[in-house]
Amino acid sequence: MKSIYILLLIAVTATAQKVVRYDLYVRDTLVNFTGTQKRAIAVNGQIPMPTLTFTEGDIAEIYVHNEMDEETSLHWHGLFLPNKEDGVPYLTQMPIKPHTVYKYTFPIIQHGTHWYHSHSGLQEQIGMYGSFIINKKTDDPTFRKGIDDLPTVPVILSEWTDMKPHNIHRLLHNASDWFAIKKGTTQSYGEAIRQGHFFTKVVNEWKRMNAMDVSDVYYDRFLMNGKNESQLSQFKGGDKVRLRISNGGASSNFWLTYAGGKITVVANDGNDVEPVEVDRLLIAVSETYDVVVKIPADQTAYEFLATPEDRTKSASLYVGSGIKQLVEPLPKLKYFEGMKMMNGMMKMNGDLDDMGMSMSLNQMDMNVVMYPEITGETVKKANSSHENHTKEGALQYNSNALSDIVTLNYSMLKSTIKTTLLKDAPVKELRFELTGNMNRYVWSLDNKVVSETDKILIKKGENVRIVLYNGSMMRHPMHLHGHDFRLINDQGDYAPLKNVVDIMPMETDTIEFTANAEGDWFFHCHILYHMMSGMGRIFSYENQKSNPEIPNPKAAQRKLFADDRMFHFMAENDFATNGNDGEAMYQNTRWSIGTEWRLGYTDMHGYETETHIGRYIGKMQWLMPFIGFDWRYRKMEMGEYEKNLFGQTNTKNERAVFSAGVNYTLPMLIVAQAEVFTDGNFRFQLERMDIPLSKRLRMNLMWNTDKEYMAGLKYIIGKNFGLTTHYDSDMGVGFGLNLNY
Repeated sequence: MKSIYILLLIAVTATAQKVVRYDLYVRDTLVNFTGTQKRAIAVNGQIPMPTLTFTEGDIAEIYVHNEMDEETSLHWHGLFLPNKEDGVPYLTQMPIKPHTVYKYTFPIIQHGTHWYHSHSGLQEQIGMYGSFIINKKTDDPTFRKGIDDLPTVPVILSEWTDMKPHNIHRLLHNASDWFAIKKGTTQSYGEAIRQGHFFTKVVNEWKRMNAMDVSDVYYDRFLMNGKNESQLSQFKGGDKVRLRISNGGASSNFWLTYAGGKITVVANDGNDVEPVEVDRLLIAVSETYDVVVKIPADQTAYEFLATPEDRTKSASLYVGSGIKQLVEPLPKLKYFEGMKMMNGMMKMNGDLDDMGMSMSLNQMDMNVVMYPEITGETVKKANSSHENHTKEGALQYNSNALSDIVTLNYSMLKSTIKTTLLKDAPVKELRFELTGNMNRYVWSLDNKVVSETDKILIKKGENVRIVLYNGSMMRHPMHLHGHDFRLINDQGDYAPLKNVVDIMPMETDTIEFTANAEGDWFFHCHILYHMMSGMGRIFSYENQKSNPEIPNPKAAQRKLFADDRMFHFMAENDFATNGNDGEAMYQNTRWSIGTEWRLGYTDMHGYETETHIGRYIGKMQWLMPFIGFDWRYRKMEMGEYEKNLFGQTNTKNERAVFSAGVNYTLPMLIVAQAEVFTDGNFRFQLERMDIPLSKRLRMNLMWNTDKEYMAGLKYIIGKNFGLTTHYDSDMGVGFGLNLNY
């Protein structure tokens, strides 16, 4: 009997799961990446957060000690876990209150390279991201000798800005081009003329587009494991190293290149893939790739370079010791060539036209004409015509067909195991168009943000197939919580498993997964500022149990929806020699509340203010009906009176009236405004603001049927100030200083 007890004890001990505990202390801190101290968030005193390491079969116990004065949360990106542990505040849990401790616990039932980050507000941008590594068991049947037994190094990519994230978010919504000025990508008329692209610029604005870019935000530093440069000097010539790379950047995609030669990709988003050798790959925001690099020779440190897609700066990791062997930096993008390409593909109604090229799986990169290393210093004119776009189809933008450089794309990823779904399961098919516009920085699915839609119900046991078409001009890394999906490509039964699919403009991709984990799961673009603007949906299992972590679901939902309903404020004022001109705007996804004023220094110059409250209509948001109030006073000579262009008595000497009207954005980005006042007067106005004449010089023009007109120039000196001059039909010539927020 005693021997039976001993055998049982041995058996229980052998199968017991190991509990691995981490304590994470979240604190405010100060950092200095640029010579200036700025606020950041550190966990256990470090940025990035500590690498959490487990072995498949462990039980994770993670205690989060929130020692800040604000709420926080942690999301375990790419992990299969109970829904209540997923770490999305107001959806799967309530936020972790200041100065409290919260325990996450879940079984580790997979392996691979993952990462974790805050899902609260914009905290991810200032330090709350870290690697999450799960090793295979040594007796795992999928263990690959020569790959899984290599020395491994977690690498998490990120970016740093001295600007407060909320200010970044505000500037993006207010169409400021300050980031373009910092990056040297304003694409003004002066630059267009110098580069022989004046007509390209005119066509671009005729189609109501602003200057294009491949990323939204200017960053001061790019980092690998929290440093701009670091070295793995413990390795020598002949060694192979497996880099477990996660892109923890808030909004930057990174090109990865290696001075030691080819890069071998062995896993993606935590899932093994058949090894494939490439010269470079682009890792989208929130993706993970495991790559193997070899050190060709001793006494040499080979640069592993991460370059953001806008190519403004870079971060380096040197593999090996000795003389540093550098990667040739990627040359600057050819923005006007990209603008010309987009001109050919943008319809006048704002839709994109792929000209018959069924784009998918990142095989055709629409930015490829901007890459000098692919297309040379200039693109041959014969290759850029609409006719040839149609004839040459996919090859026109396939970098692997145009160059000797092998670039990874999704069609090259092949799972090491069969990934087919259950054949007899019912199928639910959904289709989404990724929509948005840069002018007002609105990002959505099917032109609706999260707060404007209901949860999408799915049933446990069914196969969910989603077709995604990107009808916007930006690429979007769409991430599904709690599940891996098959990305349908040419690999048949061995289609790769992922949890992020990066979709380029005009691209259509299909993903599918088995609904096998109850709960409410977020599906969203992982560019932080796109997600906060509302680009996402929530999948919810039918007839599921209530989540004990969400005691009041309706109140929680209101908080969740507050992100994309948030209003953003801007204001500016010209302090000029002839008076003060200014405006203030308070806007969100659909609504706009705006006030303009012109205040002279004398009664003869007059005083006036207009306030409009409107709602933007349609996918491109070119139309805005509004109501308003107009107040004016100007002292006129005795007996003097004016008429407007319609022959009506002009009341701008003394007016206090309500109005109703509509704004519409015309080609060349001219805003037409038609308005009727409660005194029966009409007014029609044309206005074009911020015409980019040079990198920092802007022109403003306005005319209306009250026979008012204005022309002005503004030279931008800093983010919040510039020099101005203008001529106003009522107030004359003025010179002054522009301040803005």
